[in-house]
Amino acid sequence: MSEDRRRAVLRAIVEGYVATSEPVGSKALADASSLGVSSATIRNDMAALEEEGLIAQPHTSAGRIPTDAGYRSFVDNLAATALHDPHKRAIQTFLSDAVDLNDVVERSVRLLSQLTRQVAVVQYPSLRESAVRRVELVRIGADRALVVVVSADARVEQSTVALGEAVGDEEFERVARELNEASVGHTPAALLTSLTSWASRPGQVSWATSIADAVVAAARGGTVERVVFAGAANLARAGADFESDAIGSVLDALEEQVVLLRLLHEMAAEGQDIAVRIGAETRTDALARTSVIAAGYGPSGDAASLLGTLGPTRMDYPGTMAAVRAVARYLSRVVENE
Repeated sequence: MSEDRRRAVLRAIVEGYVATSEPVGSKALADASSLGVSSATIRNDMAALEEEGLIAQPHTSAGRIPTDAGYRSFVDNLAATALHDPHKRAIQTFLSDAVDLNDVVERSVRLLSQLTRQVAVVQYPSLRESAVRRVELVRIGADRALVVVVSADARVEQSTVALGEAVGDEEFERVARELNEASVGHTPAALLTSLTSWASRPGQVSWATSIADAVVAAARGGTVERVVFAGAANLARAGADFESDAIGSVLDALEEQVVLLRLLHEMAAEGQDIAVRIGAETRTDALARTSVIAAGYGPSGDAASLLGTLGPTRMDYPGTMAAVRAVARYLSRVVENE
């Protein structure tokens, strides 16, 4: 028996079942596919695939459907698929118009949901290792200032500081310049050391410590990990792929961010261009009928955070993987250039 042909039969079953949600029979494969063999030969191949646990017969006299192991074999042997050019242009246009990181994340999660017709998930970048790109000190009164911190991954945090005294323009501009010089390029841990040293310089202004504390607090503002998601209504459209009470459990798992963050961290640790967890591979009962496809993103190739999709195991894996990969790539560029 040809291994290549058997793999082609599995692929045809997966694609047929994903397209129609109906079990795929040998006659239908022989009639509709380019396998070039008889239905009897296909039945032999299907019997071997079933013995290997890659396909299953949902009921007597039915065709076959892929198992989780079958989807896994299909994905593992799947060549990278490129996203269509119109979708690429849509991604680039949509994300390039974002005004800040929050807008980028919100746009990305909505766009990915629209492209895949699944639940899209984006993990916010963590600032624990993100350096400060610049600090701005803006006067908002004689004795008050606005501290604005822009991180290397494009997050913008700000806070208002009472200076405790009226400050002249020349002194204010000097402090603003020194503050930026002492902050740029430092991650939050190193930033604390640098600004503590700056604030304790001989002759430094009395309100330097207050300003330094505000900068450090702003730089640490993104350390609480969280994810956002969009497209939950797509689960209802895929209702036939779930048990009657399964959608509620999936939604609960989405709301319980600890579950998603654990899964995303595990997938990130795989170090792959794109990671796929199918059914029981999620190791979460509520997600046992779903697949999660995720890719890393981050500035300068530092894919420290993930974005991806969640949907039924009966999904368009090539198209979904291409969309996730493309959005992650563009999101990295936007974040880096922000």
